[in-house]
Amino acid sequence: MVKSTSLKKIFYDGKRGDVVAVDGLSFECRPGTIFGLLGRNGAGKTTTLRMLSTILVPTSGTATVDGFDIVQSPEKVRERIGFLSGDTKLYDRLSGRETLAYFGRLAGLGREGVSRRIEELSQQFSLADVLDVRVGKMSTGMKQKISVARVIIHNPQVLILDEPTLGLDVVNARSTFDLIRRWRSEGKTIIFSTHIMSEAERLCDELGIIEKGKLLATGSPRELLALHGGGDLEDVFVKLVSAT
Repeated sequence: MVKSTSLKKIFYDGKRGDVVAVDGLSFECRPGTIFGLLGRNGAGKTTTLRMLSTILVPTSGTATVDGFDIVQSPEKVRERIGFLSGDTKLYDRLSGRETLAYFGRLAGLGREGVSRRIEELSQQFSLADVLDVRVGKMSTGMKQKISVARVIIHNPQVLILDEPTLGLDVVNARSTFDLIRRWRSEGKTIIFSTHIMSEAERLCDELGIIEKGKLLATGSPRELLALHGGGDLEDVFVKLVSAT
């Protein structure tokens, strides 16, 4: 389970002074559910996920991941999460197998454990043809598969995914949706960010609509439609964001 309590992050900008990127976010995501942060670019989604992943330290407030506080026990949190970020680049000169082995060892797996997980992930992601190909020679879709595989190499119970389909074509995006649904069926806790309404509506059990760092509304897609009116989720989103 992930529980965020009054999470806040302020950055200092030389020209603008203090900039509030995330402003008092409180929400929770239970095992076997998908919680989506839905917002425009710059709304505070990525900053929120980076705090949950212990990459950034909150200015105030906190969150717990599987019972461990992100500020007091960051190392315990890192053991329990898989974090997919668009900023995590793969090294072009390593093969797919070498990439997964590297991240597996970083996650604390032994050599035998790494080898076993690579074979499991190879079957799960259909990687047999590219495991020994250098990353620099892979297609965008195959690079994304390797990137997602390295996130779950240690089989974490909590997955934090920042715009997981960004830059993917329709086929690879759909494959990513299928994986996320499979992880939910396995009882994993999944939080992901998106600015694409159709993704949020198709995947999420619960949504948090975020704008200017503030959480404007939470609930299932059906609940948000019932509470805020509108023909679809886009109508609800525009109505809420326009009111801020």
